[in-house]
Amino acid sequence: MKNKLLKIVPFLFLISCKGESENEIKPVRKDISEIVFASGSLESDNKYNLTAQTDGNIIKLNLVEGAIVSVNQVVAIIDNKQNIISTNSAAEQLKIAQYNTTDNAPVLQQIRANIDAAKEKLSQDIIQEQRYQELYNQSSVTKAELEKMQLSTKTSKANLAALEQQYKSVQQQNKQQYITQSNAVKGSVVNQENNQVKIVAAGKVYKKVKQVGDYVRRGDVIAVIANENLLYAKLNVDENSIDKVKVGQTVTVLLNTQKNKKYSAVVSEILPVFDEPSQSFIVKVQFIEKPDFTVNGTQLEANILIGEKKNTLLIPRNYVSFGNKVQVKGGKDLKVIETGIVSTEYVEVLIGLTENDVLIPVKPKK
Repeated sequence: MKNKLLKIVPFLFLISCKGESENEIKPVRKDISEIVFASGSLESDNKYNLTAQTDGNIIKLNLVEGAIVSVNQVVAIIDNKQNIISTNSAAEQLKIAQYNTTDNAPVLQQIRANIDAAKEKLSQDIIQEQRYQELYNQSSVTKAELEKMQLSTKTSKANLAALEQQYKSVQQQNKQQYITQSNAVKGSVVNQENNQVKIVAAGKVYKKVKQVGDYVRRGDVIAVIANENLLYAKLNVDENSIDKVKVGQTVTVLLNTQKNKKYSAVVSEILPVFDEPSQSFIVKVQFIEKPDFTVNGTQLEANILIGEKKNTLLIPRNYVSFGNKVQVKGGKDLKVIETGIVSTEYVEVLIGLTENDVLIPVKPKK
């Protein structure tokens, strides 16, 4: 949308020489301002889409366009029974996991019983080994029989150690399972809380997208919220003019709804990406005085002051021909001048003319 023009607003009146034709003029010195014109719209900063965080039907909606909403305010309820079922199931699983961390857990009791039996068996094997040692000392049993008994004691010790290690391992696993299940419950609670649609940042309801009864999926927009106190003008600046626009430049904004009132503003940001839909660069302008009319999306026009010159020499543009040539009265040939600011109506003369020169329109070649 290349509808932005470079406008020059000179504060001057070009005068004709007395006693001469109305087509004869003299250059005059006046102040002039160089301005980039841009169209745009009134926007609210911190504008965001309030979206659904779960799937389901909206069964309650407390949103009114134009109303002010606060942080964490619940404005909608989404009916997602699966989230509730998942939360209840996770809570029951957590109870089981918590019970399994106690000494009364069935698995731990079974291992404990095995440990007690292994201790009894080891105790008996030790006694038997001592008895066989005495018998071996008395040559009542062979060395092979003693070694067999010693092996039995050794095996009982290893079995007991393995059971005790198993007990500790199961204890650790049960604790890990409890932690995992505890986190699962927290996640389920969060999912269930997603049934409640809450305001993320305080602001004003600019647009309500959904109604009670609508089915939404996660990510669907329910409403558009923005901070009406952070209004700015979003301008579309032509690519031929963007290099002249700088942050901090003064801007005069005129809302389409208030044609007779001008607002002072300043360039606050120039987005570094070319906007394909509008075929322009986006410039953000902050108001020095907040507009009386604050409807988001209001169309507007703006003049960006990119330069000013005081007491500069000006002539009408239609007196300048191709190659920056002018016709001075009494001169045989066209005279080349050096120009500065050029608008649709006027040309600034840097070199080549004085206030005493008289210009006549350049006659087209036959």
